Amino acid sequence: MDIIERKFYSKARFYSFVITVLLVLTVWYATDQFTHIDLATLGYLLSSIIFAIGMTIRVCFWFARPATYQVMKRSLQNLKSANRVKRNIVSVLKTGFENIFLQKFIFKRGIYRGLQHFLIAWGCIGSLAFTFGLTFGLFRFNLIDAHTYGVIVFNHQVIKIQAHGIVAELMYNSLNIFAMMLLIGATMALIRRTINKDVRVTQRFEFDILPLLLLLGAAVTGLMLTLSYVFLKGFIHHYITVVHQISVVFFLIYFPFGKLFHVPIRPLATAVPMNYQEVVKVDMRACKKCGTKYSNDDQISDVKAILAAQQFDLQLADGSYLADYCPSCRRRLRVMKQLNMEQAIGNPYGPIQTNNGIHVPGFGQKRSEEFYQVKQDEVTTK
Repeated sequence: MDIIERKFYSKARFYSFVITVLLVLTVWYATDQFTHIDLATLGYLLSSIIFAIGMTIRVCFWFARPATYQVMKRSLQNLKSANRVKRNIVSVLKTGFENIFLQKFIFKRGIYRGLQHFLIAWGCIGSLAFTFGLTFGLFRFNLIDAHTYGVIVFNHQVIKIQAHGIVAELMYNSLNIFAMMLLIGATMALIRRTINKDVRVTQRFEFDILPLLLLLGAAVTGLMLTLSYVFLKGFIHHYITVVHQISVVFFLIYFPFGKLFHVPIRPLATAVPMNYQEVVKVDMRACKKCGTKYSNDDQISDVKAILAAQQFDLQLADGSYLADYCPSCRRRLRVMKQLNMEQAIGNPYGPIQTNNGIHVPGFGQKRSEEFYQVKQDEVTTK
């Protein structure tokens, strides 16, 4: 990789070059050496290649982050483990179905937010999949006779469909269906971000509003194309085509560098439950101080590695790390450190007693009766 970096100056440039070459070779093969390439989609093709380059660069930088790199390193290590095969499969399938397909994690925040997110997510995925398939020539339709089409995938006919059958109609109108999903979902999101005062306080135009406008632009102009040639006999169809192509180009160029970047990388979220949460009370680590089981062994090791990579020195005087303690004990350690006290006075699980008489209540526990008894004895003695 050192030679590659010297030649291309960075891994991101090298991977972008590889992705571009692979895409060109894929188009060359799928279109039978560019014989069946559709020149009407040339603008989409160029913007899709720019989209791929942008996604490659963004993903490279994303994986370069210490946290992401450590999680993926742990994921690959666990996937290779023969003892975790069943747990890995169950975790990936469960998370993929519940949080990616059904998107339950969004519906927990409300039906309205869940529905709008579901429509936008699957509208985006479906539109991009169908658009890239047509743009790169991955599939096309070949007229066999007056009533039959052949579906060509990677330059090989896979099925025959009736020209006016249900399957054909679904394929013809798939982009319209996904565009309607985007239109409804993006409109719901825009309304929420317009009338919800809590959301308006924290939102940013270029990060939260602009992607919704780009989605609406691509969806509306795409539906206008269908409206033009189905109901208006092609009225101003050419001009709508140009506007639609411009809106899609802007959308694809913006996609890798905006909020929508999380859509294609969302499946990687299955790594978190697979590594740390797949089974309750498995590989649980006990707190070094109180013995309470509070986290996963792998997670604690990864936290230490991430903090070390970012040059955060959280090692304590006894050689342990702050991550070796449960949240309650960590808070207690911080308070004791701020009060210049290495050891607690009196009951270690009661309120912290300081040298100057100030007491700090215990965290999540009732104040110790022994503390009040000590104070009462002091008053009596005086």
